[in-house]
Amino acid sequence: MKLILTQEVSGLGDPGDIVEVKDGYGRNYLLPRGLAIGWTKGGEKQVTQIKRARKSREIRNLDHAKEVKAEIEALTVAVPAKAGESGKLFGSVTNADIMTAIKAAGGPLVEKRNVRIASPIKKTGKHKVSVDLHPDVVANVTIEVVTD
Repeated sequence: MKLILTQEVSGLGDPGDIVEVKDGYGRNYLLPRGLAIGWTKGGEKQVTQIKRARKSREIRNLDHAKEVKAEIEALTVAVPAKAGESGKLFGSVTNADIMTAIKAAGGPLVEKRNVRIASPIKKTGKHKVSVDLHPDVVANVTIEVVTD
């Protein structure tokens, strides 16, 4: 069975990869969980466009990763969140919130799965997070959670 992966599957591939799997594995595991879709020529064209766009966004090499690290670490990133009077948040700050705040502060678009939060952020104030840019380069960013 030929499928197009929509999410990363350990030992099989990354999103957008076209894989050949046994019928049962595809029909009973990948398709019901939304990890893959059926392969078609139109779907393959769409996947190549998505991969081309992703490749233009990704970090090209170690030197580029170091440039992006310097750019991100120089930013002051404010993350707006709803909070009570004591500064305790209603919920917590997520990777996606941080990714959006970095982009809004004028930084590059980073993947939300590359944002690492040491412990859940549930209070306003300054917090440290890290962003994996390259296997050898990690940018440490100080974010400030503010009430909106």
